[in-house]
Amino acid sequence: MPKRSQGVPLSFLMLDPGTGPLHRRLYERLREAILSGALAPRSRLPSTRTLARELGLSRGTVEEAFAQLDAEGFLERRVGSGSLVALPEHARGPRAAVARSGAMVARGAGLSRRGRRMAGDVLPPEPRDVRPFTPCLPALELFPAKAWARAVARQARALSPERMLHGEPEGFRPLREAIAAHLGPARGVRCGWRRVLVFSSTQQALDLTARLLLDEGDGVWLEEPGYLGARVAFESAGARLHPVPVDAQGLQVDTGRTRAPRARLAYVTPSHQYPLGVTMSLPRRLALLEHARASGMWVLEDDYDSEFRYATRPLAAIQGMDAAGRVLYAGTFNKVMFPSLRLAFLVVPEALVEPFAAARAATEGHVPTLPQAAMADFMDSGHYVTHLRHMRQVYSERRAALLDAWRREGNPRLRLGTAEAGMHVTAFLTEGCEDLTLLERMDARRLGARRLSPLYLGRKRQQGLVLGFSGASPAGLRVAVRELSRLLG
Repeated sequence: MPKRSQGVPLSFLMLDPGTGPLHRRLYERLREAILSGALAPRSRLPSTRTLARELGLSRGTVEEAFAQLDAEGFLERRVGSGSLVALPEHARGPRAAVARSGAMVARGAGLSRRGRRMAGDVLPPEPRDVRPFTPCLPALELFPAKAWARAVARQARALSPERMLHGEPEGFRPLREAIAAHLGPARGVRCGWRRVLVFSSTQQALDLTARLLLDEGDGVWLEEPGYLGARVAFESAGARLHPVPVDAQGLQVDTGRTRAPRARLAYVTPSHQYPLGVTMSLPRRLALLEHARASGMWVLEDDYDSEFRYATRPLAAIQGMDAAGRVLYAGTFNKVMFPSLRLAFLVVPEALVEPFAAARAATEGHVPTLPQAAMADFMDSGHYVTHLRHMRQVYSERRAALLDAWRREGNPRLRLGTAEAGMHVTAFLTEGCEDLTLLERMDARRLGARRLSPLYLGRKRQQGLVLGFSGASPAGLRVAVRELSRLLG
């Protein structure tokens, strides 16, 4: 029989084995009971001595839990009168009401049109662990952590009162200078450091670009298939999305001109198209720039992993060919360094520098200064370029291991696409196979990967997988290939 004391049932207070201090677990159990209505208003709790004896706890443990509840207003404690539940009825609601409220919000009640659009497109969760086939995952075990730690320590020791203030909305100047100096020779980008803005992610840069350059109903060219994060950013801004097919030469510019000649912006990944992996040909690049110049369209070039090219040298960015000032160039350090670094950048035309800086100050504010300073130090000391070259060699070996393993043991129900650059390869399923079912089975075996079909905006959707190879060792990739081949049957 459950013990009772002063009319209050104690069975629900029995603490299950778990982690954390006992007084904290008791406090949380009592608070939940008060909020849910299990302990009614003005009901009297047992004394700390009685409760400690009946729960098998020390009196000090119970006293500490009661003191915390008293400090937060859940209990009213009086000498000689004991402890009463102090939270009035109107200050809480039954669990069912809370659940109904949550369900209403989940269905979109009370959200703006923009909010409903944002809630409607859900990006896949970022990986929380290292799994074979996870796309765009760096070789974290090979990261030069000691060199990075030294850069962080140097900048932490140099942290002056001025650097402790709010940073510049455009970003930390030494990092902007280092980015501009790197992009010229490495990517053929033409810019001074003033045109570089620092963000925490490419997604953040896309969102600000959409808010600044697009009005409700403006047309946007999106690669088909293409990056889901771009779709979320532009659709959330109220843009009309026009899927433009991608073939072996990249974006079909003529199709885009036919379908949406007055589009306000085109989003492209020309050096290494996501997810198909193709490269936009020179005639198509020139055609895109000419259309942008003639129509006044903006071009947002996302250069997310194009420095990893294996057959030839990395191709120059479209931005370096732009004479009309219509191209914005986005890049990230999170895929070269490590995902939690949260540093990306956007190079904007001269005419957009001041508007972007003002909007940055009014919205996100700025990226924390210390990681920016450490990144600038890491680049200036030469460690970044050295690490980049090393990773290019490592990923080339891992790509070769994946392709070789698939040739030897791959299942014909899955056909690998081009893999001349980047950190992933797209694989296409034969007719009758669904990527959702396959990915669920892969997740159960911790194989990572992402589905291809959600990356299509139109009705015709190719079933397939986006398979990463950069985050797993050659041996790990060979094992993963055998496992995936067995799952396909």
